[in-house]
Parts: sequence; C-alpha cells; structure tokens
Amino acid sequence: MAQLHAFSAATVAPKSSGLLQVHEKLCCSRRLSLSNKFGANVSEFCGNAVLQNSRCTSEARKNHAIKAVLSSDKEVETNGRGLRGKLNKVVLAYSGGLDTSVIVPWLRENYGCEVVCFTADVGQGLQELEGLEQKAKASGACQLVVKDLKEEFVKDYIYPCLRAGAVYERKYLLGTSMARPVIAKAMVDVAKEVGADAVSHGCTGKGNDQVRFELTFFALIPALNVVVPWREWDITGREDAIEYAQKHNVPVPVTKKSIYSRDRNLWHLSHEGDILEDPANEPKKDMYMMSVDPEDAPNTPEYIEIGIVSGIPVSLNGKEPSPANLLSELNEIGGRHGIGRIDMVENRLVGMKSRGVYETPGGTILFSAVRELEALTLDRETMQVKDSLALKYAELVYAGRWFDPLRESMDAFMEQITRTTTGSVTLKLYKGSVTVTSRKSPYSLYREDISSFETGQIYNQADAGGFIRLYGLPMRVRAMLEKGM
Repeated sequence: MAQLHAFSAATVAPKSSGLLQVHEKLCCSRRLSLSNKFGANVSEFCGNAVLQNSRCTSEARKNHAIKAVLSSDKEVETNGRGLRGKLNKVVLAYSGGLDTSVIVPWLRENYGCEVVCFTADVGQGLQELEGLEQKAKASGACQLVVKDLKEEFVKDYIYPCLRAGAVYERKYLLGTSMARPVIAKAMVDVAKEVGADAVSHGCTGKGNDQVRFELTFFALIPALNVVVPWREWDITGREDAIEYAQKHNVPVPVTKKSIYSRDRNLWHLSHEGDILEDPANEPKKDMYMMSVDPEDAPNTPEYIEIGIVSGIPVSLNGKEPSPANLLSELNEIGGRHGIGRIDMVENRLVGMKSRGVYETPGGTILFSAVRELEALTLDRETMQVKDSLALKYAELVYAGRWFDPLRESMDAFMEQITRTTTGSVTLKLYKGSVTVTSRKSPYSLYREDISSFETGQIYNQADAGGFIRLYGLPMRVRAMLEKGM
C-alpha cells in the first residue's frame, strides 16, 4: 500500500526520515522553499507536496514541475510487455473522470508502462481539481503532476487572439481552441522532465481536440509517441468503461454525470449534447452556469472602463490586476449582466457540423473594448487587412495550428499593427448587451476639426466635387458606353 508524505513546518520529523506522514489532505508548510526547489507554483488545492514511493522519489527530486508524486498498489500483469507493445512511461492528460481513470490501467495493460497523470489548471474551477491525488493513485498512476497555467493561458494565448480579433465562423471566441495548445505544451515539458517516451489523451475520434493536442506534440517534440485509446480500444460507451473499471478494480467516479458535455476554463464555458444536438431546440434556462438570464439581470446598467496598451488589456476601472485576475473579475461582472451567451452551429475540423452553446462573459467585454479602440487608432486600409487576416488567424487556432509558422508570422503582424492601439474604453453593460459610451487614445486618428460640419482649414468641402468625378469615372464611362455616348 502506498504511503503519502509531506514536509511540515509545525512538526519537525525525525532526522532519519526527514518526512512527516499525512493521512488526509496534502499540505506543504514550507511552500516557498519547496516552490523554489521544484519550480512549481503554489496550488490552491493540494499545495506543493512531494510524496515518496519506491519508483518515483528520485525522479521527483530532479523534475522541477512535479507537484505531487503517487505510488500505486494496483498491479497489471504484463510480463514486462503490454498486449499491444512496450512503452516505458506515458504522460496522460488527466481529468479524474471516468474516461481518463480507465485509460490509466488500459495503458499499463496494453503497453506495460508506468503512467504519469498530468492535470493543467486553466481556470476550470477548484471543484474539478479536488481529490485528483486519490483518484490517480486508485487508477494505478505512478505520478500526478499539476501545473497552474492560468496566467500563461491568458497572457500568451488568449491575449494574442484578442489582439488579432480572431473569431471563428462569426461567433466563436475560441475558448477550447486556445486552451488545448497550452495544455499540450505543458504535457511535452512534463514528458521531458520525467523521461517519458509517449503522451496520451482521452479525446474521441470525432472531435477537434485530438487534432489540437497532437499537432502541438508534433510541432514541439516530433519523436514522441502518441497513444490515443479511443482510436484503439473496444470500449464504445459509458457502460463499457464502467465494466472495464470494475474488472481492473478502479473506483468509478461517483459524481453525477451531467446530461451535457461541458468544457470550462478561464475564458469560457461550452455546452454540447442532449437537447442541444437538435438545432431546433432552445437551450434550457437552467443549463447556463457562468451568466444569468438577461431577463433576470439588474435593471440598472453598469459602466466599466478598460485600459488597453498596444491592443492588450491592462486595467479595469483604473486598477491593474494580473491578466488572469482581470479576466476573472470581468467574468463575474459580465456574468451578472447576462453578457456573452452564444448559440451556434459550427463546422468542425473533421467535417461534421455541431451545435454548441458558449458562455464567454469577460471575453465578450474585452473583444468589444479592443475593437472599439481600434476604430480610433487604425486607418481604413489597415483595418480591412487586419480583419481579413483575423479570419485566417482564427481558422488556424481552431484547427490546432498554434505553433504553425504561419500563425506565428501573422501574430508578429498583429503585434506591429496594433502598437498604437493604446487608450481606454468605457462600456455600458445592461441585460445581455455591451455598448460603448466613450473611447480615448493619445494615438487617435480622429480629428474634430476635420470631422466637424463646420468649415475648417484642413478640409475644403469644395474639393469633394473633383474627388467624386474622379472616383466615379469608371461608373460614368460604363454608363456612357451602354447609352452609346
């Protein structure tokens, strides 16, 4: 039976062990020293715990990203080799749900390997992160690695898409599409740290996420093996998965299964499945989780001011929180006003159409703010080119090509072209709507002395006659030809 250990500041352990056994929740008292030692951020739900076992302790000492290490008391007879081949160690994208809990013993049985479970915190909420240590251990994992990626997610993935104005098929703000490459990149880093020769995920063969994960793996470490159980095993549904779990003594998660398939992160919450599979059905009111019904939103509007520097949000109402905290606060503000609900039928990368409902309260507010500021700072030709490239940018991100040189080159253009998109925007939030009320920028191309109806020195209205005659010359020549003139 595996034993869990953690450093404690309250009690000094015997010199012979240097460790104090803990039975309930993992807690680390010397958070700062351990954080520095192992290079991991402080976790809100499990601390910077280092757990000891016979196989993984030495690796934990040298692998900087390790949050937790678990030993397994579940053995799978493989005779040194799995049913499908031999791998030494596999890093699995792990959520603790039924599918990934079953994948752990399946990998061990079929590839004779140790399994390192990896969980990324991209803002899905603490309730989805609780108890993962015990679940991973019970499933047979060798190690559990947890990384807090929220700030990286917002700063390095969300903000570039926001600056580019990337929207897929007129509506989708790319919530899941942006999250997958940051998770996959972290998996590659963990694979290097623990010496894994393969990675694995629980995506099905019908969705977009399998492409997003695997293209990132190919781009960053092409020699790494990729194991995708859903494209190999005989499990076809939930009942098969439960039966497999029971056969291998893996506790089935007891959480109530939602009738919807959901994906949540700091940017959005998506809903698919059940009645939504018929595009004719209106979503049920109790389905939404991040936002109130606009009909139930406050009867008084709320005004907020967003500060922007070079196309990137930096402040909210004069305060400058971190990127993740700024987005979190906007999610709360936008959610209570019913902002950011989208119902759409989209074209998946694999060819089929799917219907999804998205909640993106904070993101909708930020998109409105950046777009409105660009109206001041970008000229007509630049805005048209930027908007045309934004469509391709969104398509690349949706298709999982984040690390494609084309997207990176387009991002360099977006960064250069928005260098003067600096200023502030005041927005009015009211019952599901976002309305701009004020925009200011030191780089504004708007000139009141030119735009005014009053006669000015810069713009002579008499010049318009010659301009119109020249601009309309092609139309005039065609009309003359048709009339025999």
